[in-house]
Amino acid sequence: MAKAFDAWNVLEHGPIEKLSDNLWRVDGALPGMSLRRVMTLARLDDGGVVVHSAIALGEAEMAALEAWGTPRYLVVPSGIHRLDASAFKRRYPLLRVVAPRGARAKVSEVVPVDLTYEDFPIDPTVQLRTLQGVADAEGVMTVRSSDGVSVVLNDVMFNMDTKRDVMGWLFTTVLGSAPGPRVSRLAKLMLVKDSAALRREFERLAELPDLVRLIVSHEKLAVGPAAADALRRAAAYL
Repeated sequence: MAKAFDAWNVLEHGPIEKLSDNLWRVDGALPGMSLRRVMTLARLDDGGVVVHSAIALGEAEMAALEAWGTPRYLVVPSGIHRLDASAFKRRYPLLRVVAPRGARAKVSEVVPVDLTYEDFPIDPTVQLRTLQGVADAEGVMTVRSSDGVSVVLNDVMFNMDTKRDVMGWLFTTVLGSAPGPRVSRLAKLMLVKDSAALRREFERLAELPDLVRLIVSHEKLAVGPAAADALRRAAAYL
């Protein structure tokens, strides 16, 4: 796990993907790895922005984000996805940092945590809750847009291709993180405490009648019927 950055350190990243009126996505590099990470940006009804799994972007992209809405909540979705959390808090001191209850201590090592998922304000657009089966260490963010509901998960599910570089091969093949969608061997060893409970969570999310997309932190976006299919396929690994 790379050490969290204190300074604003822009690694290679893709363009902002405007998925819906209130939902953006950006993918970016990880230090020393071929894996891609994903930041999700959701705009609340009042214009504030929820930043899920932060990635430091270039100044042009940050200007576009700030014009779209004021960053108000920084969701650190696990004790591992902390790389740019401190840098975001330094850039936006009024950001309120949110973490799953079971990851609060680990996240607090790099940035003070203001809220757990249970404390997140009730909002018609963005909701956070912890997932059953993972000892409150990760959760799910749901975002309601004009075209339906998007489900945002973290490391409980991977959706990427097998990598060919040494570190990527180790992570995707030996640790069973690809090809996706799937629950990796590493997640089942380190994160999952009750496979049946997490499988039911995936199945319930797949049944959402207005589900339009599934976003995971590594790597692929699933849209339309593929979103529900990805959740059901991942559930089969539990």
